[in-house]
Amino acid sequence: MQIEELLTRVSRLPVLRQQEVLDFVAFLEQRYGQSATSVADQEGWSEGQYKAMSVDQAMRGLADEPDLYSEDDLKERWQ
Repeated sequence: MQIEELLTRVSRLPVLRQQEVLDFVAFLEQRYGQSATSVADQEGWSEGQYKAMSVDQAMRGLADEPDLYSEDDLKERWQ
């Protein structure tokens, strides 16, 4: 995939989805080389601001997810 095609496709997405793409790119940079801090510095964010944004993005939507297990499911049962 060429960079022009990537830019075209990302630009057609809603703004919130574009932010998800940016977050994913930051994750890939952190995982495979370039540190997240340097990405944050390029954007003018402090390390604390970047970490707070990362946590917010990771936790986004979790409150709306259904509970799959009850507390009883988590307890080990002996027969």
